[in-house]
Formats: sequence, C-alpha cells, structure tokens
Amino acid sequence: MGARFEELDWRPTPLGEISLRRRRDPESGTDVYEVKLGDEFLMSSLFTAGETALTRLGLAKLPDTGLDVAVGGLGLGYTAQAALDDPRVRALVVVDALGEVIDWHRRGLVPLGSGLAADPRCRLVQGDFFAMAGDSRGLDPRQPGRRFHAVLLDVDHSPRHVLHPRHAALYRPDGLRALADRLHPGGVFALWSNDPPDDGFHSALAEVFAEAEAHVVDFPNPLRGGTSSNTVYVARRHPGTT
Repeated sequence: MGARFEELDWRPTPLGEISLRRRRDPESGTDVYEVKLGDEFLMSSLFTAGETALTRLGLAKLPDTGLDVAVGGLGLGYTAQAALDDPRVRALVVVDALGEVIDWHRRGLVPLGSGLAADPRCRLVQGDFFAMAGDSRGLDPRQPGRRFHAVLLDVDHSPRHVLHPRHAALYRPDGLRALADRLHPGGVFALWSNDPPDDGFHSALAEVFAEAEAHVVDFPNPLRGGTSSNTVYVARRHPGTT
C-alpha cells in the first residue's frame, strides 16, 4: 500500500502553480489523483462522469465511419481515453496549454497516461487551444487548416467561469463561428461545463450551429453525499455547410 498522500509534481506555469497529487481514499481504499492550479481544484479522478459523457454525447450524432477528433484540454485524460475507446475514432489530437500536464502522461504519473501516450492514433500537442481555434492554421500544427468530425472541449469551469480572460471570446458567436470552421460539414462541437445549463450560451450556440442541445449529467458525489451534476453542450454544424 502506498502513502496516504503524495505530491507527485509541482511546477510554476504561465497560468499559476500547478500540482498533481495522489491520495488514498479512506472509504474505497483506492488512489485518487487530483490536479490543483494554485489553491483551486481543477480535476479529480473521483469525478469523471462528465468528462466521459462529453465524448459519448459528442460522438453519438456522428456516422459509423473513421472519425478524426480533437480534444481541447488533456487533464487526467478521461475525455481523450473515451474517444480512443470508440472504435470509429481513427485519429485523435489532444491540445493542452501546459507542457507539464503532457509530461505527466508521458512519464506515466497519471493512470491513463502511458496508454494515451503510446496509442498510435493519439497525438498530444502543447498549444493554446483558444488561439488555435481562431487561427486559420487550426488545431493541428502538422496539418494546417485540418478539419475534424468532432471537437471536444474541457478546459474552463464553464463559459462564464474561465481560467483566463482571453478564453471568454470563444464562447461568443464570433468565436464559435471560428471554431465551427475547424469542423467538417455535419461535424460536432461539444463542451463540458461545471455550471447548470446557461440560456445565454445556448442561444450563442444556436446562432452559429444548425443544432444545439444541453445535457445534464448527474453522478454520485461521495464528498458531499447525494449527487452532483455537470452540463454537456452538443452543437452540430449544418451538413451542407462548406
């Protein structure tokens, strides 16, 4: 049995001090991995239902063909792994602003890291997803202008609670239009949010995309008791759009 608490890594970054820690859950006896930015919790392996639902709901509307998928935000890797678990996915690009997080996966410091880093379909890219989404060169530095069947985003707490002020522009109509240009006709943009459904953001999605839905994902919360919920937005580009 390992230590009850261990800080696996700590580093200064442009967004603040980021740390990865592992602790023993006293009830289940399992290891829980947590990421903090400064004093703020970003993610925990206790709560992954929203991350996997982001992939499941985002890919559900796509056809049974080879899918090219981009993920914004690597984190502990649950969104990316759910994409690789879908047999339709032939290629996955995961963009994260922090090389430190990518390094955790390549070094095997997080449970899913070694598998993601070794999967030939998966490429981990350090970059600013928000800047890349608005740039004509797009989300894949190796293939400028590349389009995807799905773009899945899990970085900010919600469209209203962003990690950096520059991220906010993406959630407005002009930013969403630029993001839509990264998709094939009929492609899907899906977003994880820690807040309840937001009518204002849903309206912005509906202004840009042919379809837009907000799904509430409930999951058990052993820390608070009862259940908690996330929101997953799914927007689909018009199939006839070029």
